[in-house]
Amino acid sequence: MKQRIKLGVVCLTRSTFDYPAAADLYKGILEDLKKLEQVDLVAIPNIIMEVEEAIHAGETFASKRVDGIAVISGTFHLGHLLLEIRKRAEKPLLLWGLPELPYNGGKIRLNSVCGVNLNASNLVKSGISDFTYTVGDTIDENWVDAVRMIRALKESHLGIIGSRAHGFFNVAVSELAMYEKFGTIIDYFTLNSLWEIVPEKELVDKYRNIMETAFPASDLPEEKKVKVCELAARFRMLADKNGLTAIAVRCWPEFAAGYGVAPCAAMSLAQSDGLLLSCEGDADCAITMICHSAAGAETPYMADLSQVNPEENSALMWHCGVAPCNLQDGACTPTLDTYHAGGRGVTAGFVMKSGRINMARLDSINGRYRLFNRAGEALPMEKELAGTYAKVRFDQKMQDVLDAVIYGGVAHHVSMVYGDFTQVFKIFARLKNIEII
Repeated sequence: MKQRIKLGVVCLTRSTFDYPAAADLYKGILEDLKKLEQVDLVAIPNIIMEVEEAIHAGETFASKRVDGIAVISGTFHLGHLLLEIRKRAEKPLLLWGLPELPYNGGKIRLNSVCGVNLNASNLVKSGISDFTYTVGDTIDENWVDAVRMIRALKESHLGIIGSRAHGFFNVAVSELAMYEKFGTIIDYFTLNSLWEIVPEKELVDKYRNIMETAFPASDLPEEKKVKVCELAARFRMLADKNGLTAIAVRCWPEFAAGYGVAPCAAMSLAQSDGLLLSCEGDADCAITMICHSAAGAETPYMADLSQVNPEENSALMWHCGVAPCNLQDGACTPTLDTYHAGGRGVTAGFVMKSGRINMARLDSINGRYRLFNRAGEALPMEKELAGTYAKVRFDQKMQDVLDAVIYGGVAHHVSMVYGDFTQVFKIFARLKNIEII
């Protein structure tokens, strides 16, 4: 389910243009906006054209604590109006222009796009860049979803169990830089605090049912099955007790020896149940998962760009066996494997389903964030490897993708989902003033 947000909406006009027509159009727009999923509207019901009205609108948006404001240029209007609104409600903006109406007696009736131009110029020359624009009859839902991402991160509480994985310096983060940019709070938990949770029987049974449905032919020893299902329950209980939006876990090198099995298969089960989990203590990947989920992506998962084939313009997006088990291709025989950690691996093994994918990473470097964001197609393939994986053909040339990753110094994990969220992330990056790699 998408992140619920509160959106402000206002329509700016001027008496020298066809403001009655703009008012009629605005009424229809408000009816359409009521249909948006998981959106509470804070709409100024009437068109405004006076400074005092704009001041009141800004105060309304501020008092109602909206997450973003759609500013419709119903007609051309005075530049004061948006500036007075923005002064009182510093929120991400959508500058919305309406298509011009048929001319009436040789006169432009709306001149709406010129109003968008005026507003944008005033903002940019004021040093304000957290806006995008659209021209059309309907709202830009990519902007709406980008606002969802911003809201989700601002409310997020990230748990790190242990720390980052041994030697993975490149996934370390500055907690306060993350807070300053997104509002995310990080809390740490020891591995023992996870292992010592007494799992609830109902949860264990739930994950046992998920496991047996997803991996019906598993010959894993019973004691390992129990440990996997209990661990999935422990992840869920830790998240619920502490109000965690997502968890990044130090899944090696101590985990398998200390608990008895590696957490991969348990993470696969818990992620299929909607819990956001990243491996190897990777906090940046976890917050990218939060963004994907906020925009409506189903069960984000972490993947490595593992093998490349420039001739086919493809790459194998692989990880050791942690992807949500609901994302199987339905053709291969899924397995639970113990191929690593001295036989204590217990990882999921399957080919991911085919379809349109997006991979992204909010990647920090010296306290500054960049965005890696690519789209492609997951292709059918045979199950030839342990772990969970998909063969992806990128929209860009494989060599260009690889150059961006390597020369950009992007850490070796991405959040990967089905669907195309490329444009949503581009808007998110603009609204948050983040460099796109």
